[in-house]
Amino acid sequence: MCRSIQTLRPPMHEGWATEDEVRAAALQFVRKISGFRAPSKANEEAFWRTVEEITASSQRLLDELVVPGRASRAARSSA
Repeated sequence: MCRSIQTLRPPMHEGWATEDEVRAAALQFVRKISGFRAPSKANEEAFWRTVEEITASSQRLLDELVVPGRASRAARSSA
């Protein structure tokens, strides 16, 4: 599934994923699930809302992951 989506967590990904990388992965996921490269006008609102929801959920996940040898992004930003 979604072979074009890259792993975004360290150490597979160098450093922390950018917001643009997380959004691109969410877009690829929604394209795969919906079967649309670009939504029709009738589906546009649901398509883009879902991209934003998945982007936010993915970012929360990445922020909270515990990766051996690295502080979580959430811990780093609160320091």
